[in-house]
Amino acid sequence: MVSITQEEMTFLSHFLAQLGLDCKTIEASYSHIKPLSLSGADVLLEQNSQQEYGYFILSGILRACHYGEQGSERCKEFYFPGELCFLYTSWLTRAPSQYQIEALGKARVVQIPLSLLSLPQWIPAQLNLLKQQLLFKEQKEAFLLLKTPEQRYLHLLEAWPLWVEKLNNIQLASYIGISPVSLSRLKARLSL
Repeated sequence: MVSITQEEMTFLSHFLAQLGLDCKTIEASYSHIKPLSLSGADVLLEQNSQQEYGYFILSGILRACHYGEQGSERCKEFYFPGELCFLYTSWLTRAPSQYQIEALGKARVVQIPLSLLSLPQWIPAQLNLLKQQLLFKEQKEAFLLLKTPEQRYLHLLEAWPLWVEKLNNIQLASYIGISPVSLSRLKARLSL
């Protein structure tokens, strides 16, 4: 069984406190969580399956992707340490997931039952998560609709340099909506 270090527990507790949970509620959640060590391409949620858990990322990167019948891959999002990864639409509607959640390499996460979010003492966390998601969704729409590919790349460099550092060109290009070749040309042009 994988154990969680005191440092990791402190990291998780701080995150939950920022969501508005009190110490008593946080401590009560410890019996429901499960630490996991992942290797590359481990699948946490299969596409078209029922979502039961969210994953707080201690280290590594997760992503949510949709795989088409013809082998196409559409990446919805990347998730980094300190973030809670789960699919909001599947959680809210209880519908099967349209995306697969998987590790991009070695990662450590804490599996948290999403059923906790329905408990009365978790309502502050639920509301704060929904606010965060709404703000992020609006920012992402503006990012994709109102910026050119060059502006999108420059924004990632400025706002999320970890993305540019940790993701490969194929992953970055997919996220900003251009081909990997176009991204390579863009990078070359900007480095002149």
